[in-house]
Amino acid sequence: MRVLAVEDDPSMRKAIGRLLGAAGHDCATFASAEALLESVGWERADCVVTDLNLPTMSGLELLDELRRHGCDGLPVIVITAFDRPGLSEQALLRGATAYLAKPFQGSALLDAIRDLGSVRRTD
Repeated sequence: MRVLAVEDDPSMRKAIGRLLGAAGHDCATFASAEALLESVGWERADCVVTDLNLPTMSGLELLDELRRHGCDGLPVIVITAFDRPGLSEQALLRGATAYLAKPFQGSALLDAIRDLGSVRRTD
């Protein structure tokens, strides 16, 4: 599975990339939502994992931008260290497929990605 991960914290970005690579996923990592959107071929991803709090464009704004690009069926997993009541519901209403609060076990992220097998892309 081709997974794109957006995380501004370098150590977390590296850890996610290693975890996904070790699990057999083709993973590319990005320090910002803009870097992902400027990359070639991002539209062919099977999944996006994005941090919620990013320097300029937030993870929720990235969700909106992906939808504006017609990627309604692209599964997006939102992760955050700044969980608060109602935030997971807000992310899911905006189109996130899953929501994980940091710190989370690597297995939780892998399970969320594995569970995407039941999610169908419409684009």
